[in-house]
Amino acid sequence: MDGTDADVPAGVPLDELIACPQCDALYHARLPEDGTRAVCHRCHGVLISPRRDAFLRVVAFAVTVVVLMAGAIFFPFLGVNVAGFSNRASVVDTALAFLDGGWMTGLSVFVVFFIIMIPALRAILVIYTLAPLLVGRAPLRGARKAFRWAEDMRPWSMAEIFIIGCAVALVKVADLARVEFGPAFFMFGALVIVTVLLDGSLDRWSIWKALDRTS
Repeated sequence: MDGTDADVPAGVPLDELIACPQCDALYHARLPEDGTRAVCHRCHGVLISPRRDAFLRVVAFAVTVVVLMAGAIFFPFLGVNVAGFSNRASVVDTALAFLDGGWMTGLSVFVVFFIIMIPALRAILVIYTLAPLLVGRAPLRGARKAFRWAEDMRPWSMAEIFIIGCAVALVKVADLARVEFGPAFFMFGALVIVTVLLDGSLDRWSIWKALDRTS
């Protein structure tokens, strides 16, 4: 492991400690050398991975997520043709398919919340946090809280679950009708990939340190 000490000496300030997000092992955090990263001794999870132009990469991915989500909402997602009849639906139409005024209304609301609102809002919060740091300015008011919210939302962002569920359903529907993929389908698939790249590019320790230095 580069850049951290496995045995934490007594009296180390809390802001110099880092816990492994995978196994909760505690380390004395130190910035690794260029081209290296700090890795947990116990589970080999990445603790600190500073990269050149990391903030630019993260902001670019976050902006891409917002743009793709906007397109995925307004363009057709899927089209179905059967017996001469055709129908097209957007992501919102798909999410609100159970909206009938009964208890299924709550399900539709949760689907919209988890597959549309949370991924988009999380990307916006990341942009709000890092955009000022990217241009060398002090963080905006509430940047720490915004980044904390973005991290808290990460487990609840389920765009990838939605696209996997659609893929499974299409396997069965394809035998009954002709399915046409709309632009939003490919946008949503790209959004899932970009979201994975965004999460992989986030060096949370470096972001918190940058917020502390520039405040």
